[in-house]
Amino acid sequence: MAVDKNMNILIVDDYKTMLRILRNLLRQLGFSNIEDATDGGMALQKLRGAEIGLVISDWNMEPMTGIELLREVRGDDKLKHLPFIMITAESKTENVVAAKEAGVSNYIVKPFNAETLKAKIASVLGDF
Repeated sequence: MAVDKNMNILIVDDYKTMLRILRNLLRQLGFSNIEDATDGGMALQKLRGAEIGLVISDWNMEPMTGIELLREVRGDDKLKHLPFIMITAESKTENVVAAKEAGVSNYIVKPFNAETLKAKIASVLGDF
């Protein structure tokens, strides 16, 4: 199945520079409809108010962390099937396990580049 490059992607990070980097990488990969949120609460509002096809979220945020956001998404009948990629600077095994148990679709460790992002998106959504 071909990836719809016109789908809405929600990027979530409390660090504006990281949002800009992610937006630029996604644009390089051909995606143009990119929403952003600076915390989990804002992300949930956007998820409940729009058609989002993919969430890419940072783990370390306040007041709601990425893993808490993921648990909220997985606990919501309308959102639970949404592809969700977690980004973190932590490569600790227990973090990866916790994310998997919470239902993460894939996991990216910082730093990463466009190729890594493309591979992770492809593994979740299919090749593009």
